[in-house]
Amino acid sequence: MRVFDNILQTIGNTPIVKLNKITKDIPADVYVKIESTNPGNSIKDRMALKMIEDAENDGRLKPGGTIIECTSGNTGMGLAIAACVKGYKCIFATTDKQSKEKVDILRAVGAEVYVCPTNVEADDPRSYYSVAKHKSETIPNSVWMNQYDNLSNRAAHYEQTGPEIWEQMDGQITHLIVGVGTGGTISGIGKYLKEKNSNIQVWGIDTFGSVFKKYHETGIFDPKEIYPYITEGIGEDILPKNVDFSVIDYFEKVSDKDGAIMARRLAKEEGIFAGYSAGSAVAGLIQLKDKLKKGDKVLIILHDHGSRYVGKIFNNDWMRDRGFLEEEKIISLPTARDIIRQKENKEFIAISTHDKLAKAIEVFKSREISQMPVQKDKQLVGSITEKNILDAILKYPNALEKNVEEVMEEIFPEVNLNDEISKISELISNDNSAVIVYDENNQAHILTQYDLIHSLGK
Repeated sequence: MRVFDNILQTIGNTPIVKLNKITKDIPADVYVKIESTNPGNSIKDRMALKMIEDAENDGRLKPGGTIIECTSGNTGMGLAIAACVKGYKCIFATTDKQSKEKVDILRAVGAEVYVCPTNVEADDPRSYYSVAKHKSETIPNSVWMNQYDNLSNRAAHYEQTGPEIWEQMDGQITHLIVGVGTGGTISGIGKYLKEKNSNIQVWGIDTFGSVFKKYHETGIFDPKEIYPYITEGIGEDILPKNVDFSVIDYFEKVSDKDGAIMARRLAKEEGIFAGYSAGSAVAGLIQLKDKLKKGDKVLIILHDHGSRYVGKIFNNDWMRDRGFLEEEKIISLPTARDIIRQKENKEFIAISTHDKLAKAIEVFKSREISQMPVQKDKQLVGSITEKNILDAILKYPNALEKNVEEVMEEIFPEVNLNDEISKISELISNDNSAVIVYDENNQAHILTQYDLIHSLGK
């Protein structure tokens, strides 16, 4: 039988796939290594297992121990999977900029998770670095894996991922492109590949708000380069020991917006559902396409799976709130103003609180409507519908002689002229059959579900 003894044996041997549509204007052949096929859906499974095994071998991690880590989510997932198999507890510190999906997944596999503020210095006691370090110092029989400075991270990719890529590409790789966070992936793979062929170019993808690019080019750690950014998984405000700058030939910065848009393009155009840093890596390739020529063979590492970002970059509202959807065609929905313009009968029909219910029925019949506002001294004070009238008739023998104010409901909700039909529709329900809107001349209009449907047909 071709079976595995446990889930950890399925780590690695991830596929390499050629890009076709996104890269049609690039002379080089461009390939991506899809690390989301690892059991934890990211490349971090590789180094997580290596860090645990090295800690076991040197005696730092003992049976029944607790694994502690500061993580953006993926390393935590890799550690948690290994911990499930090996019988360890896990405590993770992460930042509040990480997607909710990542935090939920970590808790789903049994980890205890602390969410820490993003916009604090690394040595601030509230930072996720400091929280992880403090937990490791106060919890007995625990080990802080510290993926940033733990060189087992880099070694995993030198020993495993690098040889795997060389074999899969049959040695025909000219460029490696990797998003840089802890630095273990690019440094480990890059070192191995350059030992096989020193002419291979290794390009790191950085983000605006991170220190890597300037430090690589000048040797200066500039705090002015550090500011908040949204992209997950790449960029740092520290210099992790796993980053071997001598292996990296060039850094390219990619904006939050460009990375998010490219991740969506990967899904729509190539059918590859990958994460935020994957979008940044491919966007970096596009920015650097003039450095490539025919015959070049480029490999881009796609770190993780898009399912971890469905509430963010794959959510239109999240993207729109940050102004990231400007380059995508968005269907323009009718507004209240548009609906008013399209109404054939713009007359505002209302009834007085002192009118009898019998008159309300007469108005409904003659005007062919089923609801209307109720006024008192020309002010809107309530509403009446066919259902109100029917309920009153069934309840009171003399219902038709009752004043409208005795059976009326609350006033219809008010919307603004610029409110789109989607927002207006949310306010119309079985309990609330219409809304009120005032035009530029302060003239009231009533909008019903019929009006909304009618506007969409034009």
